[in-house]
Amino acid sequence: MIDADAWWEATRDRRLLLQRCLDCRRFQHYPRPLCTSCGGDRLDFVEAAGTGTIDSFTIAEQHTLARVRLDEGPILLTHLDGIDDPSCDQSVRLAWQALPDGRHLPVFRSADNGL
Repeated sequence: MIDADAWWEATRDRRLLLQRCLDCRRFQHYPRPLCTSCGGDRLDFVEAAGTGTIDSFTIAEQHTLARVRLDEGPILLTHLDGIDDPSCDQSVRLAWQALPDGRHLPVFRSADNGL
């Protein structure tokens, strides 16, 4: 079993980490003990660019949940923030929602909006 502590600790500094296989160079998320592409066990963490596109989404009450395909390839299940009318293939960028313990939850906003 992989310990996700490193991933969560990086969110304190608002850094989104992806696991990368040192053998085939593919990215994956969530952290796992083996590469899902080649089965290799030599994995490290690298910081994601924080950009991607909406793969699919659903609106439930006041929350919009989405699958965001990061530019590096992995898909993140996340919340959309400030996007009133989302669409599939819409470009998004990483934002952060503070948690009470100092960590941050990655959420995504429209890439068209300013910081």
